[in-house]
Amino acid sequence: MSGASSPWETYRRLIAFAQPYRPLLLAGLVAALIEAAAAGGFTMLMKPIIDETFISKNAEMSLLLPLQIVGLFVLRGIAGYVTDMSMARSSRGIARDLRVQVLGKYLRLPGLRFDSEPVPSMLTRLGSDSDQMAAAAIDAMKVMLQQALQVLVMLGVMLHASWKVTLAVLVLAPPLAWIMDKVGRRYRRISHRIQESSGQLLQLADQSLSNQQEVKVYGAQDAELRRYTEQANTHLRLSMKVESTRSISSAMVQLMGSVGLAALLFMAGREALAGRLSAGGFVVLMTSMMAIIPAIKQLTNVQGMLQRGVASAQRLFSVLDAPDEPDHGTRAIERAQGLVEFRDVTARYPGQSHPALAEVSFIARPGTVTAIVGRSGSGKSSLIKLIPRFYEAEAGQILVDGVPVDTYRLADLRRQIALVGQQVMLFDGTVAANVAYGEMEQAPPEGLERAIRGANAMEFVERLPDGVRTSIGIKGGRLSGGQRQRLAIARAMLKDAPILILDEATAALDTESERLVQDALEHLMPNRTTLVIAHRLSTIEHADQVLVMDEGRIVERGTHAELLARDGLYAHLHRMQFREAQ
Repeated sequence: MSGASSPWETYRRLIAFAQPYRPLLLAGLVAALIEAAAAGGFTMLMKPIIDETFISKNAEMSLLLPLQIVGLFVLRGIAGYVTDMSMARSSRGIARDLRVQVLGKYLRLPGLRFDSEPVPSMLTRLGSDSDQMAAAAIDAMKVMLQQALQVLVMLGVMLHASWKVTLAVLVLAPPLAWIMDKVGRRYRRISHRIQESSGQLLQLADQSLSNQQEVKVYGAQDAELRRYTEQANTHLRLSMKVESTRSISSAMVQLMGSVGLAALLFMAGREALAGRLSAGGFVVLMTSMMAIIPAIKQLTNVQGMLQRGVASAQRLFSVLDAPDEPDHGTRAIERAQGLVEFRDVTARYPGQSHPALAEVSFIARPGTVTAIVGRSGSGKSSLIKLIPRFYEAEAGQILVDGVPVDTYRLADLRRQIALVGQQVMLFDGTVAANVAYGEMEQAPPEGLERAIRGANAMEFVERLPDGVRTSIGIKGGRLSGGQRQRLAIARAMLKDAPILILDEATAALDTESERLVQDALEHLMPNRTTLVIAHRLSTIEHADQVLVMDEGRIVERGTHAELLARDGLYAHLHRMQFREAQ
């Protein structure tokens, strides 16, 4: 796993994302070389400027040198623009590629991942982590490349002017390298914690804002703000540690630069007294040294960007390296008959000692309705999530048409299933796009209209400004709960899958909406295998079989009338609901 990788291994893997952008990066490298050479050329002009113009009074050179300076700066400006644009295009492209890859990976991960990692943390990885990883891959490389070339070119200029003075100044290189190493280690320790803190901040804000009605009605504004403030203070402390590290390292570089300048002055003075260094040569040395100090300072500061990027890369690689949901089946299936069978199925969530399901067995036949009822936490939702393999069973077998579900290709298995849940998930788009969703987006208009009409949705869709082309807002926010539910039923109707799963599809609706939705469901259910998780027992009186669950087991089974006559748990639940309805 990448979390255990060294920073260097992580960075090498990160750089691999730049492979598609090699031509752009090569152009940027060549331009950076030209930019550094132009800077070095300008510095070398200092010697003839001083010696020929001010000391020898050479009139010819006083005209030629300004033209050379302008030419060098034009060349440097063009090269700098090419470097900036090629590096920026590469960096933004890598950030785009990462976002697409990571979102694609999340969509392939098993359901357990979504139980263990909150969505705000995923959004942090897709957002700031992707940007910072791309910044480390390219932007940090750009700064390092430009400034390292600047240092090397200026050292070359200094060696050309006076190798003795240059070697004396280079004595400062080892302590400078030691400081940069220390700074890098400290950045690494803090950067990962800052990214985790960012995710927690986003998660706390998401909880407070998404549940703002509960926060207000229970007077929890102060408590939520206090929790958020505590995390924000932690984030602030970590951020200040980074700034402190950056500032101290920058000050140390400047201090060592001043020592280097002092050494340069001392040695240059001795060389000048001995007649081995002219005034122009001294200015070249001084100008080169003054260019090297800020370049080294920027190289030190880039450690922060680099270490944040490596920390972000490790977080992203932990997602990219996670195993996909199992899909080892090879059996293809066009359309199932819809026979669903559970044989002694046991399922358990990670870290839980008590199984969510224990030795569950039943058969749901095509053309029948199987209702699943029980107290909250009895295992109803866990049972239906095993059929499309959102989760994997620990023991036993789940079969469709007599074949274990893990034998089928995952995509083929899920094409046999339509799902309508209590929490309807609609997307920011039109009515048509939400009904003809995913693999159904090419559905013919007449099929789309038939599904909407069959779901009792046409009566409100026709009143919308643009009919089926009307945008319904984020999560269908412009529609009522009953309208959203009927669009979900229309989606299931259009899919026309042989297996239909209804997860408390009418539990959150008012009586009028429930009547419309229930009528729509009666159009949807014939000629397919229907499994219904029912909260209101009155809605399942005509089910072919009722499975009563308690603590992960089926404790009773039979028809509505049989179970009432048995006077067990089902009859007790029915009496409780009947009394509540009085």
